[in-house]
Amino acid sequence: MTVAPTPLATRREDLMARLAEPHQYDVAVIGGGATGLGVALDAAARGFKVVLVESYDFAKGSSSRATKLVHGGVRYLAQGNISLVREALHERTRLLHNAPHLATPLPFVMPSYKLWETPFYGAGLVIYDALAGQAGLGKTEFLGRAKTLRYLPTVQPRGLKGGVMYWDGQFDDARLALALARTAAQRGALLVNYCAATDLIHEDGKVVGLTCEDHETGRCYTLRARCVINAAGVWVDELRQKDGEAIGRIAKPMVAPSQGVHIVVDRAFLPGDHALLVPRTADGRVLFAVPWLGQVILGTTDTPRHDLAREPEPFREEVEFILREAARYLNRAPTRADVKSIWVGLRPLVKPPDDDGDHTKGLSREHTVLVSRGGLVTVTGGKWTTYRAMAEDVLEKCFDASLLARKKSGVTADLLLVGGEGVARTKRPRISDPPGLHAYGSEQGAVQSLPGADVPLGGGLSEAMVRFAARYEYARVVEDVLARRSRLLFLDARLAGCMAQTAGAILAQETGVDPQIGAFTELAQHYLHLPD
Repeated sequence: MTVAPTPLATRREDLMARLAEPHQYDVAVIGGGATGLGVALDAAARGFKVVLVESYDFAKGSSSRATKLVHGGVRYLAQGNISLVREALHERTRLLHNAPHLATPLPFVMPSYKLWETPFYGAGLVIYDALAGQAGLGKTEFLGRAKTLRYLPTVQPRGLKGGVMYWDGQFDDARLALALARTAAQRGALLVNYCAATDLIHEDGKVVGLTCEDHETGRCYTLRARCVINAAGVWVDELRQKDGEAIGRIAKPMVAPSQGVHIVVDRAFLPGDHALLVPRTADGRVLFAVPWLGQVILGTTDTPRHDLAREPEPFREEVEFILREAARYLNRAPTRADVKSIWVGLRPLVKPPDDDGDHTKGLSREHTVLVSRGGLVTVTGGKWTTYRAMAEDVLEKCFDASLLARKKSGVTADLLLVGGEGVARTKRPRISDPPGLHAYGSEQGAVQSLPGADVPLGGGLSEAMVRFAARYEYARVVEDVLARRSRLLFLDARLAGCMAQTAGAILAQETGVDPQIGAFTELAQHYLHLPD
């Protein structure tokens, strides 16, 4: 039996003491989302000296607001982007292997209401299977009406002809981000949340480090590094502008943000273990209903957005669209009163840059890597499924620009993340199940050994889980615990708000700092607000 390593403590005092030490890092990463954490892990696993700073909490932005799918991208297949689909399918399998406690295969059913839909969509999905090859999760199956209703018992039966079932994956995005951070830390990287990069340090026109500020104390730190990587997601342009100003150039914006609205309703709207996917709704967009952590997520594809709010408001027309289209395909129509939580995720879509002095490398996927004349490496775009491949691409670009000495690649291809040790692939937890200890994988025993293991707080959370979050998972405020260490804010915002006082009191015992209970209570109301 594989024994999980002893969890690595994340005492804030120790982290900040390390940050204050004069040190020459190989890699300094700005941004603690999927991309930045993936880069930090890859660099640390290759033996580089790595530091990462995040202005808020790890995965606070887009990386905790994904659709929770590990997928190859069926829609990209329809666009003819075969190379992107093939890579994503293989990265999908790697992610499922490396985080068996946080990612699992998930069957999708496309119901057919016209006779041509089953053979048409089924043919494309057979190609999808073929591109996956040995990395496939299961075969596409053509379904009759009876079997479609068996898999989707609450789908609208009127006019139903049949359907197609295919396989993709599902995961817990915020906890996967945390696993990346903790795995990087095990390999020597220093990662600090609530520590914002405030400026870049230039010498002779080259980026040689950064300054950052601790949100809790206001203390400023200077970090020197051979390579500074800007992985701030939709916010990368702010640092690019600072870099450009230092050398007398204007960096043109490269990000065009878009948003995806997600609505959570009770599992009764879609019981069972199959997700519903409508590949083409009335206006040509995608609609999905995905079982996740005991509830159901309803959502659609991205729409343009022109601001970069940390807690963006959903557009009224998007909410109406999701509820209206869900009513067309579910036997029981969800209403505004049924919404348990609603959240918006911003996605950094990359605009084709003009010639602004940057050396640009076009990549065969959705992300882009730029190296400025000052040597600032910026990466943005992409998606969760390919975070590992994105990290490899970033480091390759650093090697090509002679910012780092080349080291062996592929070190993360089969690297188990924290908690994944000894978790049997054949008995992996289902991410569609309600929250519980299964999210900790091989660390369940460590959680249960803490005070309060037998004291449930509600929503699958125990007192011991709050203590574990504070001691080993970088949690500082109650939002960290109820939004990202557990996912309660995203599942049931009303319940999360009710639990803030209890969870916050435990967290305060552990950290000795203000857990910001009032701020979280207001945030929980934000996750319940539907625009008029």
